[in-house]
Amino acid sequence: MACIMALMFAPTGARLLAAMLARSSATLALVPMLITLACCASSSVTVTGITRAPISPDEVRVYTMAPANFQEVAQLRATGNSVGGGERAAEKVIDEMKLAAAKLGANGLLLEDLSDGSTLGVGTGIGSDTYTHNASISVGVGADFGISKRIGKGRAIFIAPATP
Repeated sequence: MACIMALMFAPTGARLLAAMLARSSATLALVPMLITLACCASSSVTVTGITRAPISPDEVRVYTMAPANFQEVAQLRATGNSVGGGERAAEKVIDEMKLAAAKLGANGLLLEDLSDGSTLGVGTGIGSDTYTHNASISVGVGADFGISKRIGKGRAIFIAPATP
């Protein structure tokens, strides 16, 4: 509604609106790139034990306390980014470590640390004012979002099946 009023009351309103939209378009063009960066997860693996044939990540069980008997297969470290909440970033970290453990044939992931990394907030706003002899009109648009980062450390472990 304010955009229509700006065009009606001020001859320069159309130029201001066009300039605002051009700047908004340039800013919005960065959003897909930032979302792509935000959806990344990465991991590093240091093999410390015997590897086995790969298994499905769904078969990897997550432990927060060490089980009674296990063999360490590797030290794992992963980072995950997420737009919005940090819980999604934590899920990405755990999923990335489960995938790394599964590739080594480990059927367990001993989660040792899950902490917050740096966060990034991106925001933009554009506004314009137009004054005439009988009116003043202001138009503004703004948006922002945050990227959360989580860092996880753990150990890929193998737990031998119980023998009857």
